[in-house]
Amino acid sequence: MAAAGSISDAAAKMLQELESSSIALPDRENLPYYRRDTRTRYMPWVERARTAFDGEIKDIEIAGVRCRQLTPHDWQQRDGGCIQYAFGGGFISGGIDEDLVIAAPLAQLSRCRLIMVDYRLSPEHPYPQPQQDMRRVYPVLLDVFGPEHLAVCGESAGGNQALSLLQHMRNNGQLMPACAALLSPWCDLADTHDDDEGLDPTLDRAWVATAAVWHAGGKALDDPGISPLYADMTGLPPTLITSGSRDLLLGMSRRLAQKMREADVECDLREHDGMWHVFEFYPIPEAEQSLRDIAAYIEART
Repeated sequence: MAAAGSISDAAAKMLQELESSSIALPDRENLPYYRRDTRTRYMPWVERARTAFDGEIKDIEIAGVRCRQLTPHDWQQRDGGCIQYAFGGGFISGGIDEDLVIAAPLAQLSRCRLIMVDYRLSPEHPYPQPQQDMRRVYPVLLDVFGPEHLAVCGESAGGNQALSLLQHMRNNGQLMPACAALLSPWCDLADTHDDDEGLDPTLDRAWVATAAVWHAGGKALDDPGISPLYADMTGLPPTLITSGSRDLLLGMSRRLAQKMREADVECDLREHDGMWHVFEFYPIPEAEQSLRDIAAYIEART
């Protein structure tokens, strides 16, 4: 836990607000309303991110998958990079609307075109359907941009998506992108560690367990396709992982970084003191700085 005064005033205020709110646990009957209410809650932040973005935002289709394309005004295809991005939400909520909060500044700061994949959600579309949507988009982007100008990025469940995508493409002989960035990746759906329970104001074990079962659709939670932490890391590209000392999923980020390094994958794990799960989503200085760092990491490699 962060010591008093070690986080910004804005982050301290946000933390207080988050801690005063309860974590809602959806059930199958109220899931549509849960998704609607979540989207509505974040729309002011989404509109702020959309207004601040200097470039073009449009919906497109790639290999039959709906995507949102963000192109900064100073991007040039001949030399510009591209990021394939996966949103978070535990596979059961979230979408390309809400995650503009992260995607828009990331595209702007990295000066990369960014493709948000609107993958299908569970439990209506359990594993492997969301992963299949990501897999259909990647070869197209690889063909257009080449591996040297391509990055893969995702937050939380999107971090799972990004990591799973890399492993699948490597296993099927596809070239790896220049790098990857994983924000608080939910890479172990079988995780039963509870040492950090209560520190994260945005996430608890009951919510995570419910989303995991819904996404797995009856398959084992430690299946490497569902929990890519259990898969081989050999041959993956340089990877940046971000998390926070309050992040409920910090432990799995540490285990992922260790396993990558043991497989000789270049991995940079950045733990932010006092921060919670995907803190980059929130309007605080720490989020702005982390997104700048992630963008610089991607820009330098693409």
